[in-house]
Amino acid sequence: MPHHPGAMETRKANMSTVQQETFDIIAKQAKIDIATIKPESTLKDLGIASLDAIEVLFDLEEHFNINLPNEDTDFDNGTVGQLVEAIERQIALKGAEG
Repeated sequence: MPHHPGAMETRKANMSTVQQETFDIIAKQAKIDIATIKPESTLKDLGIASLDAIEVLFDLEEHFNINLPNEDTDFDNGTVGQLVEAIERQIALKGAEG
């Protein structure tokens, strides 16, 4: 029986792996449905209080084995998309350092 990818699978295929993994971690930490997370969402929009947001950041840093600079972690106004970009920047820097 041929497998036809559903909308979710197609959406996942269009997302970067970093974004997908970031969304997974945020969804687990916040105990929310991953489908409710959009790149333009802020952690605050998703109902994640600052203490929980710090926990999310620790999990992300640990998962990707990076350190996020404080200027990349704006809980109130920073979007999930900006967080993903910050993570990708740190991964790229880490890769460049070798």
